[in-house]
Amino acid sequence: MKKTKQIYLAVTNDLVTDNRVHKIASTLLKSGAKVTLIGRIRYDNTPLTERQYATIRFNLIFKKGFLFYKFFNIRLFFFLLFHRFDIVVANDLDTLPGCFLASFIKRKKLVYDSHEYFTEVPELVNRNFPKYVWQIIESALVPRIKYSYTVSDSIAITYQGKYGITMKVVRNVPYCVGNIITSKTKTESRKIIIYQGSINLGRGLEQMIDAMEYIDNALFRIIGDGDIIDDLKQRIAQKGLENKIELIGRMPFENLFEETNQADLGIALEENIGLNYYYALPNKLFDYIQARVPVLVSPFPEMQKIVRKYDIGTVYNHQDSQSLAKKINELFEFKNRYQKWKENTDKAALDLCWENEEKILKDIYSQAGLTFN
Repeated sequence: MKKTKQIYLAVTNDLVTDNRVHKIASTLLKSGAKVTLIGRIRYDNTPLTERQYATIRFNLIFKKGFLFYKFFNIRLFFFLLFHRFDIVVANDLDTLPGCFLASFIKRKKLVYDSHEYFTEVPELVNRNFPKYVWQIIESALVPRIKYSYTVSDSIAITYQGKYGITMKVVRNVPYCVGNIITSKTKTESRKIIIYQGSINLGRGLEQMIDAMEYIDNALFRIIGDGDIIDDLKQRIAQKGLENKIELIGRMPFENLFEETNQADLGIALEENIGLNYYYALPNKLFDYIQARVPVLVSPFPEMQKIVRKYDIGTVYNHQDSQSLAKKINELFEFKNRYQKWKENTDKAALDLCWENEEKILKDIYSQAGLTFN
């Protein structure tokens, strides 16, 4: 009797908010394989919702920094070494050492999913030694990987230029939502501006908070968590903007759509502090589109290409907070243009959905030996 194939997907987050690995795991289940996600436990030990696939979360002493990545990969390597698998998927560079070594020793297939341009993330900007270490790991391992994909054309082109490899592109788009039915009724009379995602440097959140002083009849909701959350709380309090800005915190991806669908404008105002943001095609942009919410984005190639192709919002060239406020006030004032953007999100949502994108994913994993039903 033919053995069921075993696939492990490794990631350094706690699996609660990572919708990309959830979608990929769900697609891989369609091959009849047994799929297991490997993550880690955070400080808050947030429980997972029930999933169709198996999950394992490592509980490590170190929760961040060099020692976290070192011991995560050591633990990952030994786990994979003593468990049967046919394919292991390394999600980002920070899981690649453990996955690569285990797959090499056991002569099993390795797939690399680069969620971002890792060596150019803001956390490594102006940190020469850690950046150098990750660059060494990348240059040693990535050119030797046969099956790989990433989230945007720009990142794929960059890797091809650096290492001569061909990465496929699997964008981080959500499942298609046809007729939007939500159990949550909008009770807020003001315009709702939403940001969802990581709360860290370079997301444009400080300028957006400052701009709220000058934006009329609006509420800014920030959904997510990260290392500058305390700084943002302090900034909001200092400016007395508690009645205009809500910090909602982290939210499981299963619950996020209903919050997004309440919004009137979604923002993705990444700053140009490294090629990772410059080449970004963030999942929040596609989440806004699927919720039929017009968008305001940074003038970076991948994001503005989507916005202009589908005419679903506008681009903001980073200036000062008053210029940003003026841009947003005008956006809501020109009601006919805004309504056109909102209507155009219907077409964009039908195109930019996982049901279309997973066809590329299935092709990659078919080459790696899977057969899909």
